Amino acid sequence: MTDQELQTLVEAISAEYFARPFRHRARFNKRLRTTGGRYLIRSHDIEINPRHLEEYGEAELIGIVKHELCHYHLHLEKRGYQHKDRDFQELLKQVGGSRYCQEVGNGRTRLPYRYELVCSSCDMRYKRKRRMDPARYRCGRCRGKLRLEELALR
Repeated sequence: MTDQELQTLVEAISAEYFARPFRHRARFNKRLRTTGGRYLIRSHDIEINPRHLEEYGEAELIGIVKHELCHYHLHLEKRGYQHKDRDFQELLKQVGGSRYCQEVGNGRTRLPYRYELVCSSCDMRYKRKRRMDPARYRCGRCRGKLRLEELALR
């Protein structure tokens, strides 16, 4: 789907579900990572994460567009457009938009623990993802000296 097709889809959803025109721009933004879309308050434009269309299809995309259009129309009417506002929650329920979007694999993976600080006195172990200087710290349990050990990655 291109940006122009998205623009047409957003205009059609706005006319059908909100009975109001969408007079600004809708576009895909592949830099969005953790959200399905966003409404830009200053320009009144809507940006959509294209990964949701790729992974979950057009039904998920329509739910996200309805959600962003709720922000759009309520903001232009000077009513409560934030997630916490009752106006937003009621309009979202009325049009059948999605409150939350599906999680997208955004390429980020959790780093495994690579290091361990070990106390020389009580053998307390502290796992760390980043390398650090053990001479600057002491054990939280017994105030003993720490030594840094590198863990084998699995």
